[in-house]
Parts: sequence; C-alpha cells; structure tokens
Amino acid sequence: MRTLQKKIIQKLLVQPQIDPETEFRRSVDFLKEYLTKHSFLKSLVLGISGGQDSTLAGFMAQTAVNELNEEKGADEYTFIAVSLPYGVQADEADRQMALEFIKPSMSVTVNIKAAVDASVQAVKEATGKELSNFLKGNVKARERMKVQYDLAGLYKGVVLGTDHAAEAVTGFFTKHGDGAADLIPLFRLNKRQGRAILKHVGAPERLYLKTPTADLEDDKPQLPDEVALGVTYDDIDNYLEGKEVSQGAAEKIENWYMKTEHKRNEAINVLDDWWK
Repeated sequence: MRTLQKKIIQKLLVQPQIDPETEFRRSVDFLKEYLTKHSFLKSLVLGISGGQDSTLAGFMAQTAVNELNEEKGADEYTFIAVSLPYGVQADEADRQMALEFIKPSMSVTVNIKAAVDASVQAVKEATGKELSNFLKGNVKARERMKVQYDLAGLYKGVVLGTDHAAEAVTGFFTKHGDGAADLIPLFRLNKRQGRAILKHVGAPERLYLKTPTADLEDDKPQLPDEVALGVTYDDIDNYLEGKEVSQGAAEKIENWYMKTEHKRNEAINVLDDWWK
C-alpha cells in the first residue's frame, strides 16, 4: 500500500469492508446520543437533493428522531428536510422520491434563486466584474447552507452534512457551503458503502444507482462528479479500502487530497474520538 494512501485511510477512518446494518446503527446512535447529550437541541436539519448521500443521511436522521420520540413517549424531536432549488430543479422527481422514502417529520422548500442572483449582482455592481459559473455555484452551495442554519436557529437544531470519505479525500465540496455542517454522519463511509446501506434499508434503487452530480454550474447542468474529478468513484473507493488502483488514478486522488487540505476542517476532526 502507498504511504500516503495508508495515512489517508487512517485519517478518514475508512474500513476495508462494512456490515451495512452495523454502520447504519452507528450513525443513528451517534445522532441520538448527540441530541440527548445537548438537551436544548430539538431538531436535525438537512438539505435533501434527491441523491444518494442526502437520502441516506436523511433516513438516518429520521430514524434517530423516530426512535427518540418513541423512547420518550412524546413528539419532542423533529427532522427537518429542506428542499433548496435554484429556480426549478432538473431532477425534482428524484427529490420527491427521496422525501417519500424518508418521510420527514417536517418538510420545507426554500427557493434560493432570488438570494443567489442578488448576491451575484451585488458583487458585479461593486467590482464591475461578473462571477464565473463555477464561483456562482459556490454561492449556491453557501446560500443553501445559510438557509439550513436559519432553520436550525428557528427550530433549536443542528445542521447535518452529507460529506463522506470519497468526497473528503478529493475535497469535492464547497468550503463554508456543504462542508460547513455541524455533524457529518457519513464521513467514514465511501461511496459504495453508503450505497450498500441504502440498499439494506430498502431505498428505491434509482436513488443510489443514479449518476452522482453536484449540479451547481449553470453552464454544466448535471455534470457527473466523476467527470469533474477525472477519476471514478470505484477507483476512489478501492483506494480508500486499501486496494490497488492504477498509478494514474492514485496520483489523481492524492493530488486532489493535497490541493484541498485546507477544506478538511474541524467538522470532520471533532468526531474522531467518537468513531474510534
């Protein structure tokens, strides 16, 4: 195994193989423990996109809330599923499918288009320069997170993130956007492990077999993550599981890891002791 590969695996706490039920249970119990330890907290908040990661994290959150409410014999806790389209979402049907599967305690839709466009326009007026589609994509991600924190403030909650090991190793998230969550219940899992858990809990196949995409750039709608990264999730997952991958794939993964070191913040590190 490559030296940096071993270091990355240890840092991200990735296991070479998992039992889906055990890992699902660990995440649910972690969320339950966090809520009960902080008695002032009453909700979990998460943006639901209709993709694999938010479907899984959302189902974990709703399971945690359901179990706590049943144990306490009262509807004390709430999971708030947030839909955050920029205008009209291309895969809206998938998001609705995810919500039907999760069955959230509460569902809220906030269209971020007006806020994003106003922010982009304000920068243009102040500088005379227009943000690129890539930078505008970051504005979308950060606006979505801001809304989730607004709701967390309103409902005495914490914001969940969907970052997992395959995204963490490549830094494939927006700093202070989707990377700014309070708790990240998926972070030690790679992409195929998350897919296995969703299959285990009975999620619709479409939600975990669909092509992963961030869908942030106006000029590249539904751009697959693997195209943006230049490496497949199979290669990334194999690398994180300690398996051999091609020299080219390993170098791309490690290059992404080194370039994005600044993005892996305390949202991941503060959980290390709990998972160990």
